[in-house]
Amino acid sequence: MGLPPALVLFFLAPAIAELLSGSAPPSEFFHPFGFLLLASLYGSGALIVRELKVRWEKGYASLFILGAAYGILEEGLMVKSFFDPEWMDLGILGSYGRWQGVNWVWAEWLTIYHALFSIAIPITLVELAYVERRNERWVKDRTLVALTMLLGAVTAFGYLFLTTYRPPAAQYLLAITIVALLIFSAWRVPPKMGKGGLKPPSPRKLALMGFLIALSLFSLFMAGPYLIPSPPTLMILGLALIYAAGSLLKRYRWDEGTLYHKFALSAGAVAFLILLTPLQELDKSRPDNPRGMAIVGAVALILLLLMRRRLKQSAQD
Repeated sequence: MGLPPALVLFFLAPAIAELLSGSAPPSEFFHPFGFLLLASLYGSGALIVRELKVRWEKGYASLFILGAAYGILEEGLMVKSFFDPEWMDLGILGSYGRWQGVNWVWAEWLTIYHALFSIAIPITLVELAYVERRNERWVKDRTLVALTMLLGAVTAFGYLFLTTYRPPAAQYLLAITIVALLIFSAWRVPPKMGKGGLKPPSPRKLALMGFLIALSLFSLFMAGPYLIPSPPTLMILGLALIYAAGSLLKRYRWDEGTLYHKFALSAGAVAFLILLTPLQELDKSRPDNPRGMAIVGAVALILLLLMRRRLKQSAQD
């Protein structure tokens, strides 16, 4: 591929997390200011996480922890949706699970979502697209510093100008502390954590597994508040789902021969978002304009199929 992998990741992270998910449909995503803001936020975050993982010589456990730290930075420190009861996307989660000035169920869900769809999956896909460079640094030290400054500037901009809501100091400081602890934990995680000895299932089964994990998470946090009276119970179920998925995946041996398997797992989760795109375009109750979401899904599917063919051919060589 001719484009630098860092540049591809810079734009793929917001494309999956915001455009493909429907959080920012085409009319919003491709607005010049919105596009610049989202790329600066997600792109710098994904690149920083990816570079830390490589420089610290860590694995996917560290990647997920750093992704969770990013999720708290974006939703807690930048847009403040963890605390603002009037945040536009909350819906029922503005009251369900709210306690002591924190939208706890929403906070757990968005932390998990960003760790997976904003960070881990885009990084995995780009590393597989540039498989010969997946263990290399993609940016220089000076660029990494610049990305960190960009992420800090975007976070400050969001805090000051996206909404007028200002969270209580104690809750905000708690979010900052948790971000710092997660980064420290990611640095301390053993490099070989999660490298089991079992051969992974077939790519088809892993794709189904990725799809079902995404389906289960979205179903739990979207439908759960209407079906489960107790918010703490829902939060425990969410953590149990992530723990079960992680425990299952770390049993397998992810080595040079399982690159196509990694793709299948990630593609299965992305396929769930693709499946939702035509439904989002047909949703007349949305306050925004979802026109073009079906095209976004079709383009994403074509790109996945092309990448699948390339990796499958490499695995057979």
